Amino acid sequence: MRRRRKLSMTSLIDVIFLLLLFFMLTSTFSRFAEVELSAANAGAAPPPDAPPLFLQLGADDLRLNGDLVALEELALSPLSEASEGTTLLVSLGAGVDAQRLTDLLVVLRQLPTLRVSVLGA
Repeated sequence: MRRRRKLSMTSLIDVIFLLLLFFMLTSTFSRFAEVELSAANAGAAPPPDAPPLFLQLGADDLRLNGDLVALEELALSPLSEASEGTTLLVSLGAGVDAQRLTDLLVVLRQLPTLRVSVLGA
C-alpha cells in the first residue's frame, strides 16, 4: 500500500493571496450620485410677488404649468428665469417610479433659485 504524501498548504495560500490581490486591484469603489432631500419648513412662506410654479411628472411626460416640456430641456425652460425663492410644486402622476423622480431632481438641482416641494399621495 502506498503512503500518501502530506499536502502542502503553501501553494494554496499563495493562490488565495493572488486572487484576493487581483480582486482588490480590479474592483472599483464608486459612489452613486446623491440627491439631497430636506423636509419642508413649516411656516416658511414663499415670496409674495412670486407665484408658485406647478410641475406634473408623469411616467412618460412632463408638464410645466400645463405645457409639455422634455426633461432634458427643463434647465432651459422658464424655470431658469425664476426669481430667488420661487416655489416649484412637483406632482407625481400614476406610474412614476423612483428613478424617474430622481432623474427630475438631478435636473432641478441645476436651478438653485427654486424651492422644490414634492407633493405626496
